[in-house]
Amino acid sequence: MKLIIVTGMSGAGKSTSLKMLEDMGYFCIDNLPVFLIEKFAELFAGRDDEFGKMAIGFDVRTGLKDVKNAIDAIKKTNIDHEILYLDASDDVLIKRFKETRRAHPLVGDGRVEEGIEKERKLLKYLKENATYIIDTSQLLTRELKAELNEIFLNNKSFGNIFITILSFGYKYGIPHDADLVFDVRFLPNPYYIDELKAHTGNDREVRDFLMGFPESEAFLNKLEDMLDFLIPNYITEGKNQLVVAIGCTGGKHRSVTLANCIYERLKQKEDLGIRIEHRDIEKDAKRGK
Repeated sequence: MKLIIVTGMSGAGKSTSLKMLEDMGYFCIDNLPVFLIEKFAELFAGRDDEFGKMAIGFDVRTGLKDVKNAIDAIKKTNIDHEILYLDASDDVLIKRFKETRRAHPLVGDGRVEEGIEKERKLLKYLKENATYIIDTSQLLTRELKAELNEIFLNNKSFGNIFITILSFGYKYGIPHDADLVFDVRFLPNPYYIDELKAHTGNDREVRDFLMGFPESEAFLNKLEDMLDFLIPNYITEGKNQLVVAIGCTGGKHRSVTLANCIYERLKQKEDLGIRIEHRDIEKDAKRGK
């Protein structure tokens, strides 16, 4: 039997993840009371039929008083089990609650911020013992699905950190959620070359031009080396979301090309969840420049 326990912060994507696991062939049950988990697992242990792959979802609504005893009991069995923990930043969770006009399950009509604070304390044990932690703050639904597919269908190893490579333009401001910011304005600007001005860093002409400078390759090598050092240490310290921002003047040429290149390098590594986003690539066009 394969058992996945799906839990995490309210609003972080637990129900969505369960639906995705169901599409992968897992028999899914949401909001199972914690005190029933051990008995439930014992009941289905050893099955290799359609009930041989189970996913159980629970959160603060199902009672967490006995969660440690339930998890410890499962660990003592021969049941192959993993814990998937969905998380998101406080700001994102608050925004999602407001958009859906839902009340936080711990505070009812009270302030969502207070509910989130209480919930993090209650879920601390589960997060510390999670097999996989996915921060959905910056993830689109299709990106979450792709990550779950990699883990549970393709058996991809997972380092419990999700990395966003983000290109941006300084004239539009530094991304407020960036953890690491790198300035590539030291490279020649294709904007001032007539044949390249209308193109973006996604186009081969711009990429070939920029990667023709040895400084570009040197920058990528040094950045990759730094990230190879930082990422394992971030994981050790419990960080599960990393935004690496690469900026140029307008966010259209240099930052896009260099962001694409470092994304391609990191994507080859076995234990990283990674996505790329070009925040400002179309802004000049929209402003008629």
